[in-house]
Amino acid sequence: MPGVTSLLDIGKKSLFASQAAIEVVGNNISNANTEGYSRQAVVLEDGLYINYSPGQLGTGVNATQVIRHFDEFVEKQYNAKLSEQERWSTLYSNLNGLEKIFNEANSGGLNAVLSQFWASWQDLSADPENSGIRNALLGHAFNLQNAVQAAEEDLQALQTSADDAISQEVDTINAILANIASINTQITVSEETGRNNANGLRDERAALVRQLSEKMDITYIDNGLGNVTVLTKAGQTLVDGARFFRLAFEGPQTIADLASPSAFDGTVGFSGESSTGYTVKIVDAGAVGTATYRVSNDGGKTWLTDGNGVSIFTTSESGLRLPDGRGVLTFDAGSGNPLAAGDTFHVLTQKTLFWYETATSKVNITPQVLPNGGDNERRLTGGSLAGYFQFRDASAGGYIEMLDAFSSSLAWEVNRIHSQGAGTDRFAEVVGTYGVSDAASGLGTAEAGLVFRDRLTNGNVMVYVYDQTTGVLKNSQPLFSGVNFDPQAHSLEDVVAAFSSIEGIEASILGGRLHLAAEDGSRFAFGSDSSGLMAALGINTFFDGSDARTLTLNATVANNPSFINAGHVNGAGEMNRGDNTTASAIASLQRADVRIGTSSGGITSQTLGEYYSAFVALIGSDTANAKFRHEFNAALAADLKAQQEAVSGVNLDEEMTNLIKFQHAYTAAAKLVTTAESMLEVLLGLKS
Repeated sequence: MPGVTSLLDIGKKSLFASQAAIEVVGNNISNANTEGYSRQAVVLEDGLYINYSPGQLGTGVNATQVIRHFDEFVEKQYNAKLSEQERWSTLYSNLNGLEKIFNEANSGGLNAVLSQFWASWQDLSADPENSGIRNALLGHAFNLQNAVQAAEEDLQALQTSADDAISQEVDTINAILANIASINTQITVSEETGRNNANGLRDERAALVRQLSEKMDITYIDNGLGNVTVLTKAGQTLVDGARFFRLAFEGPQTIADLASPSAFDGTVGFSGESSTGYTVKIVDAGAVGTATYRVSNDGGKTWLTDGNGVSIFTTSESGLRLPDGRGVLTFDAGSGNPLAAGDTFHVLTQKTLFWYETATSKVNITPQVLPNGGDNERRLTGGSLAGYFQFRDASAGGYIEMLDAFSSSLAWEVNRIHSQGAGTDRFAEVVGTYGVSDAASGLGTAEAGLVFRDRLTNGNVMVYVYDQTTGVLKNSQPLFSGVNFDPQAHSLEDVVAAFSSIEGIEASILGGRLHLAAEDGSRFAFGSDSSGLMAALGINTFFDGSDARTLTLNATVANNPSFINAGHVNGAGEMNRGDNTTASAIASLQRADVRIGTSSGGITSQTLGEYYSAFVALIGSDTANAKFRHEFNAALAADLKAQQEAVSGVNLDEEMTNLIKFQHAYTAAAKLVTTAESMLEVLLGLKS
């Protein structure tokens, strides 16, 4: 019942409550500059009331709990924008460095080297027999080759650096996930009673979630008592209470997704260089060699076609060159079980990010930019991981693809003209630079595996045989007599048979390449070629290779400048001194629209110089776009962080005011205790 002793109890509670409030205020002040600290406050509640005359009398104050001021809604928004900010910040940082590689402002840029190359052909057309000009042309061709290869090597090196950074990020993410799961357990233990708020642990977890948001896009659900579930936005669980699920960054591999009841136990392999993975889907069932498939580089949304519009290909153990020209796909038959319609193989050509649901079950969550520029929403789309992957695959990988397309068109267009020309010497022997994987298949089919198969057309090749000593024409005839070359029907074996039927020439296949040798006393040369066969086989060509990495000079030309074709063989079989037909035609390529295309960008028709300039401009445009999106998301993130700081940040002026308030409350409570003591002494004095 109320009385003097109850006054002492009220005073005691007030002292304890004020003391607790002062301690919390002191903790706020001391952590005012601590990153991730959320402002705390003591919750004060009035005690029970006792019914008494003249009415209900209170029993003082209770300090029930210490709470943290923290806006979960704003925090989720902030983490989402933080993920976007870090994605574009990472991409911009890497692209900004890439711009320096393709700086065309200096005189050593690839555009300048390309201009020198065309100018050398123009010089040769003015003086076709000048050996000095021929050597200068070789020098400029070497410079062009080296500039293209150096650019490709720099891009490959940047991709490797991105892989290293991703590997470190994945290790950091796994450590963060483990820490969040551990803190969840600690919070659960601390808050089981329902009275002890683990504010420090919750701050620590919030800081870890922010760090995780910087690395990848996430969402999270607070189930109470520390049981927080963290997921990717695509839905993969990363943390569930005390459990966490690891990520792994693993090397190239093929994952089979077999249709029921397929018993195929073989493998699908890939050799080549590609910055995109492939989805291979069996169309017609059967054994390897008869089953057909189609292939996609965007997860099956669209299917690739070759230059002839073909989209369905026959499986092969010897390997088929992919329609985009990026590599060769091989099928290992295993124990011989047939492939079933619907069997799908995911060919991962680069290191890939996986989410492990169990020790053996994994899901590919590698961020992917689709051909339309959008993100694959079933995978990661934010954070520094998305930035690194976008740079590695869509940016650097896309630039390599464009550089390869430039190199391929340069090699083909120059070779197409050069292969129909003549230098100052005739051939005693020549080996093609482009080979096939199947000499019995039509050279224009995928089964043959010829690099430039889609450039072949129906036509014929003029072949000339001369006397070695006198130079007199002994024989001239089209390669295929009475019929044109058909790329779908005629194989390399057919080409060998056709050359062998020409008197003075011996033909054979050497390592999948065409080998031609003059018989004793003879030499040979080539004329008009309406089929593109000689250029596709690498006979009488200027360049070798089909992409930026392999682009080189044909060894025959590099070792003997007399085989640089400035002129041509005329209708009478003559190789006239001073003829500049071929040199002029190649020099004119500088202004000619040519066919250039990539699987992602489609086919365009423009000059090689315009294409390369557009390529450099694209790098600048991508860099500017990444910078804008970084700054835009950074501004939004900063605004959300300021909103959170307004709630959870420590305001020293406010804390000083609270300190004075609770100090006076403590003084008043102490005065209440002394007053109650005096009243008690009076009562005790009455007894005596």
